Amino acid sequence: MQPVGGVVPLRVDIAEKTFRSAQGVSIKALQDLSFEVRQGEFACLLGPSGCGKTTTLRILLGLDKDFSGSFQLPEGGSDRIAAVFQEPVLLPWRTVEQNVRLALPKSLRTKKLDGLFDTLGLAGMRSLYPAELSLGLARRAALARAFATEPAVLFLDEPFASLDERTAERLRHLLLTVWSARPTTALMVTHNLREALMLSDRIIVLAQRPAHVLGMFDVKLPRHYRNPQVMSDLLRSFQQKFPGVA
Repeated sequence: MQPVGGVVPLRVDIAEKTFRSAQGVSIKALQDLSFEVRQGEFACLLGPSGCGKTTTLRILLGLDKDFSGSFQLPEGGSDRIAAVFQEPVLLPWRTVEQNVRLALPKSLRTKKLDGLFDTLGLAGMRSLYPAELSLGLARRAALARAFATEPAVLFLDEPFASLDERTAERLRHLLLTVWSARPTTALMVTHNLREALMLSDRIIVLAQRPAHVLGMFDVKLPRHYRNPQVMSDLLRSFQQKFPGVA
């Protein structure tokens, strides 16, 4: 079904999503999956690998239309969606800056991006090509491309996967810095509980396939208070509410 309009910034009501395996077996990926993301909220979809998190994002991005149910995007969201995927997906024949500017409407391709590049540590790398970047720097370029568009809604599909923990932690902090300066409704897929507790305002906890919502975990504490001790307390509270969820 097509997205429908409404007041809530982002609402998902997917009754069912099935697909066929290579062996022709019908697999139910999502069933009765319903949740909302409030205006300006950073929410995380947390669930085990293979439970249907990425499938959900593909539906919201319009990449998969074969499902039963509906969803609505924020006002203007259909024209102002940005996404950051597990792979940076940069055009190899374009420089970092060219990759970022290509995501902009033609009328905005000359806009100043100095502050964004500075914040993400890319100021001296704008003229480099993707092959000259480390994976961590390529992920920064992907973040720059997403935020340059000033999206109404931002989708992130495990953008720090396959990075070493030190690099991933640095990028999480950079993501929060840029998002705080350019707040937008954000939904991020992850199976990393610590990452979700660090980044999000609210965690939407999914069950094993077929994915449905087990419950919500609100992280009401401001992010600058989430030091190691507080993170340990949040982790303990989460595990008490959702025993057995990694």
